[in-house]
Amino acid sequence: VHLAESGGGLVQPGGSLRLSCTLSGSIFSPYAMGWYRQAPGKQREFVAAISTDGSPNYADSVKGRFTIFRDNAKKTAHLQMNSLKPEDTAVYYCNAVRGVIIPSGDFGSWGQGTQVTVSS
Repeated sequence: VHLAESGGGLVQPGGSLRLSCTLSGSIFSPYAMGWYRQAPGKQREFVAAISTDGSPNYADSVKGRFTIFRDNAKKTAHLQMNSLKPEDTAVYYCNAVRGVIIPSGDFGSWGQGTQVTVSS
């Protein structure tokens, strides 16, 4: 399984970005998809995940601001990020797990990461 991320960049506080993660090398539907992030000097943390049936799960820090959704036909998961804050600055990583994503886990396949910087 290979994961290709896109959509990172520089945005001002209060702005929006959409991250995308496209899976190749396997069928998509059996995989739960997730996003994690790692800020400089900090441990990687869970951001959001979406199950195979489309049920989302969010970290408390992003609830109400971020939305995760999936397009099975395009084998892609998206993370829509609104009302971005400077503390959202991090490298964001896509994760694909066959079955269920456990937020504290480290399973499945990972993307290479995409930088998100929120700054004025």
